[in-house]
Amino acid sequence: MSSRAAIRYAKAVLGQAQDKGTAEVVFGNMKSISATLNSSRELRSVLKSPVVKAEDKRASLHAIFKGHDVSTLSLIDLLVEKNRSAILGDVAESYQELYNASKGIVSAKVTTAVELDSALEAKILAKVKSITGSEEVSLEHHIDPSILGGFLLRVGDVQYDASVSNQLERVQKEFSKRI
Repeated sequence: MSSRAAIRYAKAVLGQAQDKGTAEVVFGNMKSISATLNSSRELRSVLKSPVVKAEDKRASLHAIFKGHDVSTLSLIDLLVEKNRSAILGDVAESYQELYNASKGIVSAKVTTAVELDSALEAKILAKVKSITGSEEVSLEHHIDPSILGGFLLRVGDVQYDASVSNQLERVQKEFSKRI
């Protein structure tokens, strides 16, 4: 869940990008930032660290995200300047959500224990479309072997848990009640 500050920064960047006609380009930049930060615990630690100098954070981020849009690089500069570089990932996530909402795209996240095949992915997309009534659905897939089987589906604030681990947990609770 993004902080209010992250949402405010994301709204400001989206407004600026829409005015310039670069909202889609910045959306791609924000996806790149999210993916990079999600895959690098070290980078997240550097951004949170009070020991690392602001100029070093700025230089590192500019090197990593070289070639990104001016709006994106300005956002990085601003966050570093205001000692808020730690929320860069949250700003990127918030931007993506706001952009999708502005385009009428519903975002859904599905978590499975194994990779989805195309047939199952199509069924999930169809189900999300029927639930939301939206023709545009963005499906984000995560793999989490700890759910053992089944799936977790999150659409907006609603989560449907059809995982094997959840079903086993319910059975365990039921047994413990009866003992």
